Amino acid sequence: METEQKKWFAFEVIAQTAAAEAIEFALNQLDALGTEINHLGKDKSKETLSVIGYFNEQVNDEITRSELNEALRIYNFSSAVIEKTEWREVENKDWLAEWKKHWKQTITDKFIIAPTWEKVEDTEKIVIYIEPNMAFGTGTHETTKLCLRAIGENFESGMKFLDVGTGTGILIIAAAKLKSKVQSPKSKVENRLTPDYFQGCDTDEDSIKIAKENLALNGVADVDLYVGSISDETPEFDFVCANLTADVILPMLELLVKKTQKILVLSGILGIQESSVTNKLNELGIAAFDVQTDGEWISIVVKKDTEN
Repeated sequence: METEQKKWFAFEVIAQTAAAEAIEFALNQLDALGTEINHLGKDKSKETLSVIGYFNEQVNDEITRSELNEALRIYNFSSAVIEKTEWREVENKDWLAEWKKHWKQTITDKFIIAPTWEKVEDTEKIVIYIEPNMAFGTGTHETTKLCLRAIGENFESGMKFLDVGTGTGILIIAAAKLKSKVQSPKSKVENRLTPDYFQGCDTDEDSIKIAKENLALNGVADVDLYVGSISDETPEFDFVCANLTADVILPMLELLVKKTQKILVLSGILGIQESSVTNKLNELGIAAFDVQTDGEWISIVVKKDTEN
């Protein structure tokens, strides 16, 4: 990617190692163009590390502090885990291209998520090509992999699919390709999909733009993507996926359940937040669900057609 940007801004956070993911989450919420984690001397056993976010312009200190504090709260950390923060200008180079060098394929049971510049050898798996523009939504994060696992295990051809918080569109692409068994990102999906079949929404306009580009890249057509969220007017879907965060899921959980006819996948939930979500499901009369784990993260899969 060529750029005429004259200068970039880096926001560096020195913090306790355990809080790295929370800080990276905050930087993405601030619309960082990319992030980098430096284990300070390459020793991953050290108690502190550096998390750097790269930006087109410097973000207001109050907004930055607010996002950091909110992310730490979500991840159950106090602000004491941060030792130092600093803004600085960085040299004019295509740092995004440098970051891309370190982004490799993600392989799950049924899918391979690959960057556009990597060639995927012949495989029985379904290949999804992504042009990454942010650290989250490249398929490498545990929450995305948990959702891909749930889709691979539970999605069936003929299901109407809704992706709440679609991000880069990986999950809709996965479901569409699973339905049609399309392997080539250059070929159009057979049996063209109708807008009420596959639908995705995101409150971030840039995410929807990126998702549309990735849909086109993978030959997935006629998917309805819109800026916003679900509401009482949203129709019901067979399969609903909400890869968000626990604090976003909880206020809308009743609506998510209402809009789901068969399968509801909830992800973006830390293991320590499991009871807050499962207790709410119990309050809504849902006692049967499956919890899967990947690292510090969990997904919750509700199968409404099997509940009694």
